[in-house]
Amino acid sequence: MRLKNTYIGVDGVGRTTERKLWNAGARTWSAFDPSLCGPTTAERIESFIERARPRLDDGDSTFFERVLPSKERWRLYEDFRGEACFFDIETTGLDHDRDTVTCVSAHQSGDTETLVRGDDLTRENLAELLDAPLLVTFNGARFDVPFLETAFDLEIDRPHLDLMYPCKRVGLTGGLKVIEPEVGVERDRPDISGRDAVRLWREHERGVDGSLETLISYNREDTVNLRTVADRTVERLDRELLP
Repeated sequence: MRLKNTYIGVDGVGRTTERKLWNAGARTWSAFDPSLCGPTTAERIESFIERARPRLDDGDSTFFERVLPSKERWRLYEDFRGEACFFDIETTGLDHDRDTVTCVSAHQSGDTETLVRGDDLTRENLAELLDAPLLVTFNGARFDVPFLETAFDLEIDRPHLDLMYPCKRVGLTGGLKVIEPEVGVERDRPDISGRDAVRLWREHERGVDGSLETLISYNREDTVNLRTVADRTVERLDRELLP
């Protein structure tokens, strides 16, 4: 699924109408013919394509985030996966008003970078790290993003794909660690959990050798694995949706 296959951002076009257009041969914007639908819908589609085509050429992911229904924003993935930023945070607890962020890792364009509290985890570095056309997380809409915004007085307004919701649509339920084996992901340290991440940070504060390195490795692995989970989830959505 690429954005040039998408009509669902058009006012009055739902999944049923979109599928009818695909089945009639209009599988991409270039193949659309006004005779395939009523005049009002055809005019809206042609207007949408006229606006959307240059936005796609310019890599304007924000435009498509605005026009797509929230549950269809996974359609951004194929067009922006090469520049997408997969990120994950570790904290000392679940309360973003009382607990603190200990490290943030981001995987983008094959490289992984980690910012650590007390070292280089600053508001400026974080804003730069997350400056991408598409952010990808797991449960980030409810946890990672609001936590960072509160902790660093930062507005994270980049287009965001929270994989938890597309995963549920294709029957992948539970946390990230539960879903990973179902899509073929094997962890180097499957014995480490989020609770262990808190313990490792506390040990680091007490000067325990190796604890910070283990925490960073765990955090970085989360972000790298997100890429595979995203790939496999979108593949399943494609098979479910596309004719």
